[in-house]
Amino acid sequence: MQAEHLSGGHAAAFAPGLTDPSITAPEDVTAAPGKGVVKRYNVYRNNVTVSLIEALAAVYPAIQRITGADFFRAMARFHLRATPPTSPLLFEYGRDFPAFIDSYEYAREMPWLADIACIERAWLDAYHAADLPVLAAEALAGIEPASLAEVRFTPHPATRVVRSRYPAVAIFAMNRNDGPVRPLRSSEAEDALVTRPEREVLVSRLPAGGAAFLTRLLEGASLGEAVAAAFQEAPSFDIHGNLEGMLSAGAFTGIRHGD
Repeated sequence: MQAEHLSGGHAAAFAPGLTDPSITAPEDVTAAPGKGVVKRYNVYRNNVTVSLIEALAAVYPAIQRITGADFFRAMARFHLRATPPTSPLLFEYGRDFPAFIDSYEYAREMPWLADIACIERAWLDAYHAADLPVLAAEALAGIEPASLAEVRFTPHPATRVVRSRYPAVAIFAMNRNDGPVRPLRSSEAEDALVTRPEREVLVSRLPAGGAAFLTRLLEGASLGEAVAAAFQEAPSFDIHGNLEGMLSAGAFTGIRHGD
């Protein structure tokens, strides 16, 4: 019994049971003489399930380290049943996993876990983003000060912002390597900036007001509009420090004047 030998109609009946154990093998599926259909179908289903769980673990290694392998695999199985894959590309699977974690009953004692998953998803998306040159800080030097407020930035394809009410950047960083996990003594909210200025994906913490500022720039707002949004959220917002940090991290690939 091989999926590649199924017709379109048979495949439609064959596929749902691969992620839902409550569905039995379709009646019109047959196996070679001496081979049990139900047994072989269950083996095939188990192989698919294991592959998808491993794909999730590869995308969300920090989540697996935080929860432990057994907890992660159980959570991944529930996610798989709720959200079967829609793309043949394994790295695309699990895009809804952070939202699932946020609603997962057994993860309620870790309310920050979904935010860590969002950072991990952003990390992978940044890794696979298109290669484009980053905007150098010198590009702003030739712009007249009176015109700076009207400047708009072209985001680099790898740039992502993840907002969190928890110390998500610190939790992410300490769980993305094999070193010892030290006690976290901070409970401050941390917004993450995810970029890939060259070949390496970087995850850094945004200063106060930085997420509001950068989000508006990524949406196409002018520099002046973005600054206003940042000051509304954080009166202590440092314009030059934030802009310099974002340029150094490779958040943009170009600038344009006016609309």
